[in-house]
Amino acid sequence: MSDPDIEVDPLERVLHSARALVLADLIAGDVARAEVVSLVEESVSHRRWWVEQWPEGAAYVAGLVAQDVQDALMERYGRWPLCPVCAETEGVETDGAESEPHALDVEPELGPDPHWVCGKAGVVIAAVGSLGSLGAVPGSPGGRDASDGPGASGESGESGAS
Repeated sequence: MSDPDIEVDPLERVLHSARALVLADLIAGDVARAEVVSLVEESVSHRRWWVEQWPEGAAYVAGLVAQDVQDALMERYGRWPLCPVCAETEGVETDGAESEPHALDVEPELGPDPHWVCGKAGVVIAAVGSLGSLGAVPGSPGGRDASDGPGASGESGESGAS
């Protein structure tokens, strides 16, 4: 039985929410393996210190954790999450240049209500935590092309940036 007089620490609520949103997107891309979840935990730990120093930044934590995890994945595995809009034109030559798969960006970079966006097409794809509503995320196991995301076959997790 819960005590209605016990209030959950707002800092913990923000951190747990950010963790849940990013994990939902990782699950949507079928990349929520133990080593990847550890990256989320590292980011949450770092952002705990950050928001303790700057409480007014609490609304920005979800976007920052998403960016932290995205950066860590890029260093270890490659781009994540791949843009589902531009994935349709991968390898297609446009204006003399072949299009390459690219990751979505988190916008705003430092602000509330973060979304995954395609910087090339200028299109909002989904709110952070909502990639699962799109179905399989390209570039991840279960998506259209598993060769560029974490968990792809043959990855040791110890290689350098792709």
